[in-house]
Amino acid sequence: MGQHSQRLSDTPEEWQVTETTTPFTGNKTSVRTDRVVMPDGSTVTRDYQVHPGSVAVLALDEQDRVLVLRQYRHPVRQKLWEIPAGLLDVPGENPLHAAQRELYEEAHVKAEDWRVLADVYTTPGGCDEAVRIFLARELSDVEGERFEVFEEEADMELARVPLPDLVRGVLAGELHNNCLVVGALTLTAVLAGEGVESLRPADAPWPARPFTA
Repeated sequence: MGQHSQRLSDTPEEWQVTETTTPFTGNKTSVRTDRVVMPDGSTVTRDYQVHPGSVAVLALDEQDRVLVLRQYRHPVRQKLWEIPAGLLDVPGENPLHAAQRELYEEAHVKAEDWRVLADVYTTPGGCDEAVRIFLARELSDVEGERFEVFEEEADMELARVPLPDLVRGVLAGELHNNCLVVGALTLTAVLAGEGVESLRPADAPWPARPFTA
């Protein structure tokens, strides 16, 4: 029997919550504890991190190199190669504007062509963080002084790496940042398939983090 193609789509659903507490509130994120009613009628406790959301930018130059940066990440005790990314600091903030800001602040670069590459939940079993990953092309350096960096960002390294080299690093288990992994593999699939023109526009709706124009 032949297989029929099936287009899958995640769907909104919300199970009943009988009690909610916030045992920890940090600078940008917090921890929430919910009592959730299961399908069999039982009630269980679920702890998860509440996150404002993030944006990330896979910036591709005219030589098909990806702009990456190397940054220390204390929870995993490693310096990771990543693509520029940052928090949605303002509720309802336009994710494209946030992505343009992060590209400027972390790489001192601007881009003329922007598209949505992928929308992901980073760790949906324990955190509600949603990330929109953009593809940015037609890059140019920003004039003027560089944005002043602090803390971990003061030690960042920047590089431009061919896309196939990033894919090889992912498959070899040498590169681990989730936005870099998703971005590099998704763009590779796009280029091998219907092309960049098939991607969603930069202002495409994002139900996980609704925004104003």
